[in-house]
Amino acid sequence: MELALFYYLLLGFAVLMYVVLDGFDLGLGILYPWFKSEGERDHMMRSISHVWDGNETWLVFGGVVLFAAFPTAYAGILSTMYTPMFLMLIGLIFRGVAFEYRFKSERSKPLWDSAFFLGSGLAAFCQGTILGAIVQGVEAGEQGALDWLTPFSVFTGLALMAAYALLACCYLVMKSRGDIMARAAHLGRKLVVTVMVIFAIVSLWTLLDNVQVRERWLGGMNFFYLLPLPLLSALFGWLLYRDLDGKPHETRPFWLAVGLFILGFAGLVVGLFPYLIPHQLTLWQASAPNSSLMFLLPGIFIFLPLICAYTLWGYRIFSGKVEDFEDGY
Repeated sequence: MELALFYYLLLGFAVLMYVVLDGFDLGLGILYPWFKSEGERDHMMRSISHVWDGNETWLVFGGVVLFAAFPTAYAGILSTMYTPMFLMLIGLIFRGVAFEYRFKSERSKPLWDSAFFLGSGLAAFCQGTILGAIVQGVEAGEQGALDWLTPFSVFTGLALMAAYALLACCYLVMKSRGDIMARAAHLGRKLVVTVMVIFAIVSLWTLLDNVQVRERWLGGMNFFYLLPLPLLSALFGWLLYRDLDGKPHETRPFWLAVGLFILGFAGLVVGLFPYLIPHQLTLWQASAPNSSLMFLLPGIFIFLPLICAYTLWGYRIFSGKVEDFEDGY
């Protein structure tokens, strides 16, 4: 039981790291239509050229943990979510190819700009729909090819796109100067309001639609114990809106946006725990045998610190502003 909980927390950590780190570079692609000049787009791409592929390591790591530690949940989720996951991978391929070709192209740059925008938007939307379908409660292995596509899952797909765009605006404020920084801050203020309204709608929709989540949040004294989560979210949203003013603080908005993601993720985990597939599989029911979980531990203890170390090192080496379009840093 303790090992299953350990791997559940490890899976949550991997998902959160992916959402935060890959979220802002997917968000930059979503923001492309608001930055039309070639120089601005060069700047945006160079600001993430050193980290975008490393950020996706956490997607692979999370998938490996789910496959190895919770094979029943892996089989149920992937068999039901095959279509959005396939589309997400297509989106990630498009944006990955756009990265490699855009820097070397001349006449075809508009084509790769479109590929980067569409690939980023598609990947983010599919991730949001997968999340929405899981929260709403999927019948693993028993649904049709498009049964995951509901009004709620479509809304969460659009919501995640807006949240990623907000994170990208805060990242641009941290990495840019001048007009790009000012425009990112201006867009970010609008997105803060949008994302906070979306948070409220998704939260209320989930409470009304999911009996388990409603009982967890509103049953007994739970509401008072869990009240700090929405209150802190509101506080972070207000501070973020304030910091993205005419003279935005350079680094604090990004960390406030990350804080919003962490609080939203914590609220989701609180509502769904201990289920991996709501109403069907708890983490203990879905976990692999203890012998398999023990077999995985040496690899986890070796590779997780390495992944964390090179991620921190990469961000440390390339910290600071992107000063020019040619050399990046």
